Amino acid sequence: MKIIEMFRSIQGEGSSQGYPTIFLRLAGCNLNCIWCDTRYAREGGTDVSCEEIIREIAEFPGNRICITGGEPLLQGDQLLPLLAILHKKGYQIVIETNGTRDFRPFQPYALICMDIKCPSSGERSDLSLLDHISEQDSVKFVVGDSDDCRYAEEVLTTHPIRGEIFFSPVHGADYGAVAEYIMKRNLPGRIQLQLHKIIGVR
Repeated sequence: MKIIEMFRSIQGEGSSQGYPTIFLRLAGCNLNCIWCDTRYAREGGTDVSCEEIIREIAEFPGNRICITGGEPLLQGDQLLPLLAILHKKGYQIVIETNGTRDFRPFQPYALICMDIKCPSSGERSDLSLLDHISEQDSVKFVVGDSDDCRYAEEVLTTHPIRGEIFFSPVHGADYGAVAEYIMKRNLPGRIQLQLHKIIGVR
C-alpha cells in the first residue's frame, strides 16, 4: 500500500471534529480539485505492508483512525483487509472519500465521510452513491461561494441523505455568507470550519 504519511493530530472536520485522531494518508487521487490543500498526496508515496502499518498505528495512543488521501479507495483491494484487522482490534475508523468510488465494501468496518464536489472544485462526485450513505455516515459539501451553496441545496433536494450533513467553507472563504445562506434556506446541515487550520495543526 502506498502511504504518504501517518501522524496523530486533532481531527479538524467531520463527525469526529475535535478528537485526537491517528491519520493514515494514502497516495494517489483521481481528481484535481482547484482548491485542494493536499496536492502532495496526489502521487508518489512509500510502499508499506499491512503488518507494518498496524505496528506503527499501535505506537500511537488512542483508538480513532482517519483514512484519507488523496483518494484512499483507489487502493481499496489492499485497504479492505487492513480495515478488517483494525476494526477487530477495536479502532473507530472514518474514511474520507471524494464520492467517485463505491464505498459499500468498507462500511462494515468504517464510517464513510463522502465529500461531494461542488462547482468551485472543478470536479464532480457520483451522486448515485448518496443512496448508500447510512445514518452513521456523513456527507460534506466543501463550498467556496454562493454557486456552491445553491448546488448543495439542489443535491439535498433531489437526493435525500440519511447521514449527517456538513457545509465546510473553503479556507479563507466568506464564512458569514455561507452561514447566512444555510439559515435563510433552512438547509438540513451545519456549517463547520476547518478546526485544524484555525488552531494551526496539520
